Amino acid sequence: MSGGQEKGKEGAERVEREARVGIDELLEQVRSGLDRIEPRAAYEAYEAGDALLVDTRYAALRERDGLIPGALIVERNELEWRLDPLGSHRVTEADSHDLRVVVLCNEGYASSLAAESLRRLGLHRATDLIGGFQAWKAAGLPVLLPATRS
Repeated sequence: MSGGQEKGKEGAERVEREARVGIDELLEQVRSGLDRIEPRAAYEAYEAGDALLVDTRYAALRERDGLIPGALIVERNELEWRLDPLGSHRVTEADSHDLRVVVLCNEGYASSLAAESLRRLGLHRATDLIGGFQAWKAAGLPVLLPATRS
């Protein structure tokens, strides 16, 4: 390898190292671009017809902890396909890039990354629920509890 190629390779590796971020830093960056919402405000926006609540928790958590009445269930691995207003696999509710989507997960971490991904699809009002489902439940907001098992 010539001297110029070695310097080019070293420079590319240095840039790559400098571009790396840990999940905590990435989460902080993502959240700085979101207008995150507290559970009570999300509930009020939903009740007023100004927000679509999207629950991305996996089935075992929904079965264990319950559901938010009216929330659309979309598992995380399908989120972008179901909510892209231009997508052929979208849900009926995903009819506009102006749709206010409030994504929720269990505790409010994965939902921040999911909301940022929706923003990349042009859903400029997408955000997430601070504290996730657990904060919603702790706030005393409506939850459909799982059936009691005998």
